[in-house]
Amino acid sequence: MSRKPTKGYFVKGKFVAEGSELDIELKKELKGTDAMSRTDEKRESLALQKLGEDLLTLRPDFMARLDLTEKLKDAVVEAKRITNFEGKRRQMQFIGKQMRLLEEVQVEAIKSILTEQHSGSASETLALHLAQTWRDRLIAENDAFGEWVLQFPQSDSQQLRALIRQARKDAKPEKPGAAIRHGRAYRDIFQMVRSALSPENAADDAASDEGGYKP
Repeated sequence: MSRKPTKGYFVKGKFVAEGSELDIELKKELKGTDAMSRTDEKRESLALQKLGEDLLTLRPDFMARLDLTEKLKDAVVEAKRITNFEGKRRQMQFIGKQMRLLEEVQVEAIKSILTEQHSGSASETLALHLAQTWRDRLIAENDAFGEWVLQFPQSDSQQLRALIRQARKDAKPEKPGAAIRHGRAYRDIFQMVRSALSPENAADDAASDEGGYKP
């Protein structure tokens, strides 16, 4: 009686019988590869979801520079409007789905422009803090005025000196123990300093100066 052929398959020219140790080992390796692939896909999906969330922080002028689908742009606008937690969660899932439809070049463009915005924000914050530091030094330290004039000779030194005198006068509490109040001169010094340090940002930053005078 003829023997029933053994079932199996060939791997790199070598026969592997079904149920053999080699068959079991190869199937384990294949399963591990598939599992790793699913893990990578999940990781990539979560990364795109997070990138979609970051789109909500993008300034309109930066958003306009991106070549995105109208559906994704509208979804981002809608997500900013939604305040309900569950509604927001569903909208972000939708944005994540739209993100997964993008080409790789579009995804890289989003990452690039988010980095550009972050770098710009960090630079603007540093300049703002520098202006605040100079303002406080000019009011508190007598030597600071001379340092400033040497570094920025184009400044109106006469006006700045008058503002410093007024700011020091305004800073004196009306009675012992009272909180220090800053007058308009305090804000005007900041504007002068900010303008000299970075003229293009002076007007925008004057209102955001946390210690500025508010009438």
